[in-house]
Amino acid sequence: MPQLVFIHGPGAGACADAYEHQLKHFKGSVAPSLPGHLEGTRCADVKGYTEWVRGWLWGQNLKKDLVLVGYTLGASIALQYGLDYPDEVKGLVIMTVAAKPKTRAPDTYEMRLRAAKDPKSYEEEWIPFQRRAMQFVEPGLRERLVERHRQVGPMSQYYDLKTIDAFDVRDRIATLKPKLLILRGLNDHGNPPEYEKEIHEAVAGSEYLRLPGVGHFPLTEAPEKLNPVIEKFAASLE
Repeated sequence: MPQLVFIHGPGAGACADAYEHQLKHFKGSVAPSLPGHLEGTRCADVKGYTEWVRGWLWGQNLKKDLVLVGYTLGASIALQYGLDYPDEVKGLVIMTVAAKPKTRAPDTYEMRLRAAKDPKSYEEEWIPFQRRAMQFVEPGLRERLVERHRQVGPMSQYYDLKTIDAFDVRDRIATLKPKLLILRGLNDHGNPPEYEKEIHEAVAGSEYLRLPGVGHFPLTEAPEKLNPVIEKFAASLE
């Protein structure tokens, strides 16, 4: 089977812990915690994170036959990696992602800034928001991921959202060479625009799965449903 690499985003704990079910299920799979997410210094943009992930993988001699799986920021990194280094990547599985700057709900950024400054906003606004976003995650794992959010903090999420919203590969997306599988949870708490459909329509041969009963973090929320999908996709690349 190709080498599976799971890349996280600002949510679901904002670290690799969100993929604990995948790391247990897929022997030899890896999931780095991005710099600035528990440890280290954040990167300035998606390109910088992509180079960091590539360096992290190369440090483990993982240089080819990659299947990059990610949501939000992780999905942006996967797309950038697939566009920049197609000879190293066999496939991409992405979710909760856009190939252009996203349109955010009012107060998206301000809420994170308030939480960073005001303990009351932190406890009564930001932390409850994380729990709502992870409403479909198994309760025990959800609370562990909430604790990770406390460790990472609201400013990490603020900068991640800014990074995502500066990502724009509309002029290149149609040239993507690795095989592409796009997932969308139909019960996403934020009800975002269907950015994934735009990517699907732009990339010839891509596959688009719309998932009822799944929200913002499909793999974390429904591993029993999605792990077989990932497994089938990866097997099709051999």
